[in-house]
Amino acid sequence: MVFAPAPVLTVTVEKVAGRDELHVHAGGQGVWQARMAASLGCRVELCAGIAGEIGDVLEGLLCRADPAITLHAVRCAAGSGWYVHDRRGGERAEIAADSGEPPTRHDIDELYNTALIEGMRADVSILSGPADHSLIDPDVYRRLAADLGSNGGKVVADLSGDLLEAVLDGGVAVVKVSHEELIADGLADGDDEASLVRAARRMRERGAGAVLVSRAGDPALAMLDERVVSVRPPKLEVVDHRGAGDSMSAGVAAVLAAGGGLAAAIRTGAAAGALNVTRHGLGTGHGDAVRELAGRTRIETLTWSRK
Repeated sequence: MVFAPAPVLTVTVEKVAGRDELHVHAGGQGVWQARMAASLGCRVELCAGIAGEIGDVLEGLLCRADPAITLHAVRCAAGSGWYVHDRRGGERAEIAADSGEPPTRHDIDELYNTALIEGMRADVSILSGPADHSLIDPDVYRRLAADLGSNGGKVVADLSGDLLEAVLDGGVAVVKVSHEELIADGLADGDDEASLVRAARRMRERGAGAVLVSRAGDPALAMLDERVVSVRPPKLEVVDHRGAGDSMSAGVAAVLAAGGGLAAAIRTGAAAGALNVTRHGLGTGHGDAVRELAGRTRIETLTWSRK
């Protein structure tokens, strides 16, 4: 199950062979994670809140996105978010955007119940955040993590800020977070390995079963039990770095859902993230390509004191 409370409509203009092309997709963290998990062979239950005119378009796009993805749409009173990007110059330039409006209390109740039931039926649940964290009360995430975990579910959280703090209080199997987010949230003192390992250890002490820290172009760090490892996928040229972290989380969840262990899950997650940066589409990439890269991804144990 993927909890995606506020997907967005993405509109991108690109120049291909001298002509302008328009690309319209459903997007947002949870949508990109669902897409990658489906490409890795998972059947995905996508629980999403949609609203208004933009929601009508989102629902149509999501229903046709992938036969392995089943949309559980909750119709909300407020409007869904969107953005328009111009990539004709090679780099993304935002023309206009709106993050959407907060769901009402009734809408939150419906979203929560939908995600809770589908999460109880699923092998693994991914909790993804809205682009604007102010849209959803962090306590929704705390309760969902706690309720799913106490009923035998495995929860993978790819969150930051107040939402990350909330799921740590609720308890999760795996937390994935970028080093930039750890520093911005005041959870890490710097981007050196020692600071990031200390932050990962504190998150484990607060309720995370395992912690995966992505580090842009550097090898990811993971804390599995008391073991700290670096995760090194093959180096590939970057086309678009956006979405690599979401693909990483989806790869981890897909392996756990298939009964794989944490080491294999993290190796596959790193491979999915590495593949994603070679593509223009977020959360995209063929499963066989991810598995090939996973076989070439190295996990090395690091030695750290407990200070």
